[in-house]
Order: sequence, then C-alpha cells, then structure tokens
Amino acid sequence: MTTAISTSKRCKTSKNSDEMQQQLLPGLPDHLGQLCLSHLKNSSFLLYSVCKSWRNLIYSESFPPFLSLYALLSSTNNNTTTNTATPSSPIQFSSFDPISSTWIPLPLPPPPDPDSSLQPLVLQHPSFLARNLPIQSVAVAGHLVLLAATTHNLLPALACPLIFNPISNKWCLGPPFSNPRRWCAAGSVHRSLYVASGIGSGYTQEIARSAERLDLKKSKARSEELEWEKVTPLKHGKFSREAVEAVGWRGKLYMVNVKGHAPKEGVVYNVENNLWEKMPEGMLFGWNGPATSMNEDVIYVVDEEKCVLKIYNPKTDCWDNVMESLKLKGAMQITAGGGKVCIVCTGGSDVVVVDVVHRPTSFWVVRPPMEKKFVAAHILPRLIPQETGHRNG
Repeated sequence: MTTAISTSKRCKTSKNSDEMQQQLLPGLPDHLGQLCLSHLKNSSFLLYSVCKSWRNLIYSESFPPFLSLYALLSSTNNNTTTNTATPSSPIQFSSFDPISSTWIPLPLPPPPDPDSSLQPLVLQHPSFLARNLPIQSVAVAGHLVLLAATTHNLLPALACPLIFNPISNKWCLGPPFSNPRRWCAAGSVHRSLYVASGIGSGYTQEIARSAERLDLKKSKARSEELEWEKVTPLKHGKFSREAVEAVGWRGKLYMVNVKGHAPKEGVVYNVENNLWEKMPEGMLFGWNGPATSMNEDVIYVVDEEKCVLKIYNPKTDCWDNVMESLKLKGAMQITAGGGKVCIVCTGGSDVVVVDVVHRPTSFWVVRPPMEKKFVAAHILPRLIPQETGHRNG
C-alpha cells in the first residue's frame, strides 16, 4: 500500500513538472509569457536555443515573424530551360531560415488554369551566349511576386504575376497584365507593384513606353478584384534594353535604363503627381550596379566593378561608402530589410549578408543548397510551416 501511494505521488509530481515545463514562463499564463518574450531584443534567436516550447513559439502564427531570405535558385548544371511547374525542375523557390540555418523549398506555383502548365522559363538561350536571360521577381507588401521571364521562343513567359504569401505558405495568380512583357523595369513603392517598359512578343513603342501599377494594399480582397492600373507613360522607349530594378524611396520610384558603369539615363516616377521626373545628377552618376532600398527610407547600390557597397546621401547628392570586399565583384542583385543588405555574388555562388546597423560593419556568407545557385534573393517574413517538428527536436 505504501509503495502504491509513493508511486502515485511520483507520477503526480512528474505530471506537474511536465506541465510546468510546457508553460512558456512558469507561473504566468502563456499569453502573458508570450508578451514578455516577444519584447526581448533579437528574441527569435535567443528563444530558439533555450527549450522546445520556446522554439515552437517563434514559429507560431501568434508570434511576431522574424525575417528570412527567399531565393530563386537554379541548377548548377547547364540546362537551358527550367520549369517551375514540375517537381523535378532544376529551378525552385526556397526560403532560408536564419534561426535554424535550414533551406525550406516553397510549394510549386499554380498553373494559369487547371488544364495547362507554366511556360518553361529560360535562363540561357543559344541566341544570347554571353548572358543569362532575366527572371524578374519583386518583394512587395510582405509577398514574393514573380513578374517576368522568357520562354524558349523568346516570348513573355507570364500572362499574369505569380504571388506567394509566406503567412499562408501559398501561391495565387494575380490579375492578367494588360501587356505581358519581359526585359522590363520592376519594383514597388507604398505597397504597390510597378512594371514599366520592356518588350512583349516583339518591340513596340507602346509597350516600351507603358507603365502600370497593381495596388496590393487591396490584397485582403479577393485576388480577382485586383487589377492593373495604367500610369503616365515614359517619354521614350529606352528603358526596354534590359531588365532593371525600380527602387521605391520616399514616395517615388527610381530606375536607370542600363546596368553597370555604362552611360545611362535615370528617371523618377512621382507617385503622388503621376509624373516622370529627372533623376538627381549625383544619384545617377553613382548608380553603377544593382540597387535597393531599406524600408523605402535609404537607398543602397553595390558598385560591381569597384566592389563597394554604397548608401545614397540626399543632402549632398552623392554616394557614401559602407563597406568594401572582393566578394562584391560582379554582384548580380541586392535586397535589404531588417538592418541587413543581402548581395547575390557573381555567378550566384553565394549571398553576402551585410549588417548595416552596427559598427564596425560586418558581413557573412549564405550558401545555396547543394547543386544550386542563386538567381535572385529577397527578404520577407519567415514561413509558417504546416509542420514544425523538424525544427523543434
């Protein structure tokens, strides 16, 4: 009898102990514990290392999401076409979780309709041996948007944008473009997506000068209620020469028509006045590589020849050096968020992550998954996976 009572007490004590361990903060209801933990600086990194319940917490829908790197990846072999609609495709979208240092493949984008599949997206083509063909994507309003690409017939591959929501972990089809295009300017400002210039099945002055906007502030409405709106056209069609980024900064959209150090023209779209303006001379002079903005508040450019990351100073109309590294030689693309600037290195071999908040400036490297290379990178809220067990062990 004494043994039975003793065993019962031990079981009861063990049960109470397990319940205490399952609480986020012993003695506090979980909703108060979560409130306390969410206010810790760099809370996601700290909580992940402590215990299983805290690891579960940072991946839950109720906890403020940390930022992750999202990448368009291609195979390191020499396949000339890729198809995002097939599981065996050598191209894929993936998310890099900086907490667990894990690559997570995104689900496959949907076909335009149930009876068809996505057009093959071409990265290389016999007619363009010295360059890769662009696949253009933009991060806007917490979504990843695939906007433009080229088929093996040198036609626009997308009749509508493909929009990925990290919170729901799902893709959806955006409204059809009024003019499907490739080699265009693409970017965002004030949670609206913009495409401008480019070419369609062939060059036309109308498409080369055209520009349109998709307001994703309406994203809570059904996707079929979204539609593209035409904005004031460009003065000429010189921005259809290659794919370029349109950078949102302080209520305006900035872009140049040629990459690198070649002579170029820059324009600025004034969103409020629906007008195209001339780019400041100092900004244009130093825009010698891929560019991006951080929260639409500061602009960064990486000089791909001089291997320097720079920040634009509007007071002096010039670019100030942030950091220099040979890793930036031939940089392909740049994105920014959460105090970090991420730079896709030449050939897509690595992404250099630069901490631009703390001094001295530091950087580290993120490598792609095995047998993959980077095509583009973006910073967005982390995925909320359907199952988190593989992270919580």
